[in-house]
Amino acid sequence: MEGGERRNWKQHPLLKRLVLLALLGWVLWLTLGKNASKRELVWWLEGKGWSDIRALDFQVKNADGELVKRETRSFPSGPPGMVTLETELTSGTYEVWVFARGESGPSRPPLVERLTLGDEDERVERGLRVPVSR
Repeated sequence: MEGGERRNWKQHPLLKRLVLLALLGWVLWLTLGKNASKRELVWWLEGKGWSDIRALDFQVKNADGELVKRETRSFPSGPPGMVTLETELTSGTYEVWVFARGESGPSRPPLVERLTLGDEDERVERGLRVPVSR
C-alpha cells in the first residue's frame, strides 16, 4: 500500500463485532436450549385387542395445539406390551394423540391423553387401551 502501513486482520474493526455476535449467539443458544428437557414417554398397552394393531401414530401437541413431536411405529405381528417415545419437551401441558391402525381398514378413533410435565418429570408412564373400531 502506498503511504501507509498495511492493516493486520487482527485489528480489523469487523472482527470485534463478529466476536461479540458469536458470543451473544452462544449465550442465547445456552439459555433457550436448557428449557427443553429430555423426556421419556412410556405407554403400557393394556387390555385385549392389541394383537390386531399394526401401527401406532403418536402426535404430541402443545397447549396452543401446535404439533411438537410425531412418531409412527409399525409392528408386523402386533405391538409389544410397552412403547417408549424419547423427545425433548419443556415443562407444560400437552395432548398426546394416539392413532391405532389395524391390518386393514381405516384407523381407529384417536386416543387423547393429557400430560402435564414439570421440570422433574423425565419419565412419564401411562396406560393405553385399544380404541374401539368405528
